[in-house]
Amino acid sequence: MPLINVIPGDKIPMAPMNVRLPAWRVPGWLLVFWWLARGLFRLTVLAIRYWWLTAPAALALWIRVEFGGLILTGVAFAVAAGCVGWWRWHPSSWLRFGWYPLVARVRALVVYRRRWASVMATCGLATAFAGDRYVPQLLRVRCDRYGDELTVRLLPGQIPDDWGQAAERLAYAFRLRTGQARSTNRPDRVVLRLVRRDPLAEVVGPLPVAEVPDFDGLALGVDEDGQPYRLRLAGSHVLIAGATGSGKGSVLWSLIRSLAAGIRSGLVELWAFDPKGGMELAAGVPLFARFAYDDPDSMAGVLEEAVKRMRVRAARLRGVTRQHVPTPEDPLLVLVVDELAALTAYITDRKVRDRIKEALGLLLSQGRAVGVHVVAALQDPRKDVLPFRDLFPTRIGLRLTEPEQVDMVLGDAARDRGALCDRIPESSPGVGFVVLDGVREPVRVRFAYLTDDDIRQLGHDYRHLTDTDQGVNR
Repeated sequence: MPLINVIPGDKIPMAPMNVRLPAWRVPGWLLVFWWLARGLFRLTVLAIRYWWLTAPAALALWIRVEFGGLILTGVAFAVAAGCVGWWRWHPSSWLRFGWYPLVARVRALVVYRRRWASVMATCGLATAFAGDRYVPQLLRVRCDRYGDELTVRLLPGQIPDDWGQAAERLAYAFRLRTGQARSTNRPDRVVLRLVRRDPLAEVVGPLPVAEVPDFDGLALGVDEDGQPYRLRLAGSHVLIAGATGSGKGSVLWSLIRSLAAGIRSGLVELWAFDPKGGMELAAGVPLFARFAYDDPDSMAGVLEEAVKRMRVRAARLRGVTRQHVPTPEDPLLVLVVDELAALTAYITDRKVRDRIKEALGLLLSQGRAVGVHVVAALQDPRKDVLPFRDLFPTRIGLRLTEPEQVDMVLGDAARDRGALCDRIPESSPGVGFVVLDGVREPVRVRFAYLTDDDIRQLGHDYRHLTDTDQGVNR
């Protein structure tokens, strides 16, 4: 045994403490019982979770045992006949409450939950901490005619923009067309929309003209849910941007058509500017109170006249109301500019160009409250061409040639939120994304297409009445 030299004043080191824990012997039959109990518990949880499968199966088994196979076949035929009758009698309610909920449950089980954890990991939406893996929870799947909506509980530290950036990867991972994420009223959840079939593949024809235009919701086209898309004009200006052949004319003429009844009644006064010599808007001349084209100096003069009218109206309404209400005696003034860049960047006469920019700046910054609205379209969204982007609360992006142009038109991070304007094919003119101030998620829309004959007929049926025609002295 070795000796330990102890120096006076030093502490004697303590020997390590060895503790022997008692050994527990568990009978083998108890382990088997525990294993069976755990398996039975899991089966019970699965049976409750997928009741829509287990309940019919249990009912069918009970009928088969109690009454025989013939009765079971009769019951199955009766249920099938009832479903067919429901579908024939009221197809919309059958699809909403019968078919699509069943499709959603099947797709949730077969398509999404089976691959959910692996897709979340490969798309960068799962994380690990302290050796444990955390995966966002799939709460609910809803299906409709065109796609699926997945409600997901976010992990701590995630925001809807994270899912917006990954939406396209998620769509491809689940073998679908496109994806878009949007926030909900609950801050811990996000809704992921995955499209199976493009609802905007077909051309949208001219929409019916309302007898009285609703300035809070003008019907211009169809959205991704197959419902009419309504755009708010009251208190707003509208910017439309798109490459050549992207369908800017569809947006302009759809908006003009939605205002047609108001134009005929005098509730709306339309001033049109076509710097391309009138090639785009000339077919609708009967609808316009003023039509300026070709001469930049005359267009600058008309814009300055609109500014004077705006100021006179503002002086009259000051202290009376904060929002103009259109009447035939005091109509809504809508200025439609077909190619804005031709007025703000391409005019060689600097004085005329500065006059136009000044007038447009005043109209855009002061016109909304007094019922003066600007609807402008352009092809080139560069900053030097479009210095007034932030003054347009409503922005519409059609097909664009470069990804960077999307944010130039619709605002920062609009493309990350799903506005893939550069991915719109040339074969889909009139398809675009609408972004509103204060609304994070863009809305995908296909605007109605009007032929030349439709425009001429519109001008014939709803032509602008002059003051003499209406007997009104404005």
